[in-house]
Amino acid sequence: MPLTVEVTAGQRHESTQVEAVLEGIAIPQRVGRPRKRPRRVAGDKGYSYPRVRDWLRAHGIRPVIPHRSNQPAGRGEFDKDTYRRRSVIEQCVGWLKECRRIGTRFEKLAINFLAMLKLAIIERCLKLAFSNRA
Repeated sequence: MPLTVEVTAGQRHESTQVEAVLEGIAIPQRVGRPRKRPRRVAGDKGYSYPRVRDWLRAHGIRPVIPHRSNQPAGRGEFDKDTYRRRSVIEQCVGWLKECRRIGTRFEKLAINFLAMLKLAIIERCLKLAFSNRA
């Protein structure tokens, strides 16, 4: 399930929104308030920028991001086993693109597109919550 979404212009790079997306997260807990910070963040090489890595470390989040070929590799920073679990993110994006209205972006205004994203997420939550009930 998506924890939060952020909509920007199409020509804007994803890595500029890392802070905004992570500020909007609330991870549910069994007891007590939701956690505001994940322990680790996995991203592809598109997020391999010093600004992103520094921000994550400053907030106590361990980055699991491979280094680009033109960057020096950090020691002990990249955990392959954790990075393999990033497929969950790709599956979520793939599921969202199966929603025809989102995949073809019928909505041109960002506020309407965000509303359709949230509606698709709500539909997914309801489907998961009531899928095994008659």
